[in-house]
Amino acid sequence: MRGDLPDFRDWSIAAVRLLQGVVDTDDGRVWDVLMSNVSQLEGYFARLGLRLIVDEPEGLAYLRQLTEDEFPAGYDALPKLFRSTRLSYGQTLLCVLLRDEFRRFEDEETRNERCVVEESELFDQWNAYFPQQGDDVKLQRELLNALSKLEELGFVRRFGQEPPSWEVRRILKARLTADELERLQRLLQEAAGRRHEHRQPPLATT
Repeated sequence: MRGDLPDFRDWSIAAVRLLQGVVDTDDGRVWDVLMSNVSQLEGYFARLGLRLIVDEPEGLAYLRQLTEDEFPAGYDALPKLFRSTRLSYGQTLLCVLLRDEFRRFEDEETRNERCVVEESELFDQWNAYFPQQGDDVKLQRELLNALSKLEELGFVRRFGQEPPSWEVRRILKARLTADELERLQRLLQEAAGRRHEHRQPPLATT
């Protein structure tokens, strides 16, 4: 019958989770299922115009849209499932601050498994880029709004409430390489120096 479903496959669980966002080792069984079915998942997503990225050393996997030069014949007709998102100045600044925190976390060879930053420390760094504003309440609100956006993108997640703190997720390292981090740091410093806070250094995410 036309309404019959095919036999269930475990990798369908991983496929749905990948469409929802990043899968990492914290996801336990989903990660195990993904790692046991990489070839099936790669083939499935390729038909949708998506590339499955599995970074085993970092313990994460995610999807990205195929670029135009990667399209086989006929695939250019596929609608895009993921759209690039241009981040605001503040969101880009926050990405740079968090990525720099993650770089220090790795360099220090700490025994901690997670890169966690307290909200108050992050605000001190954030505040330094707006020396002329002087409105801490407004700046705090803008920081929380930027954190909320990055949480939607999977770059951070709330870690604790007392004191308020955030975990920087490894996907940010994959999305924002060391070279791109240095380029954005230069752009942000130039923009802050000219006080053109509405300029948006380019950071496209999916």
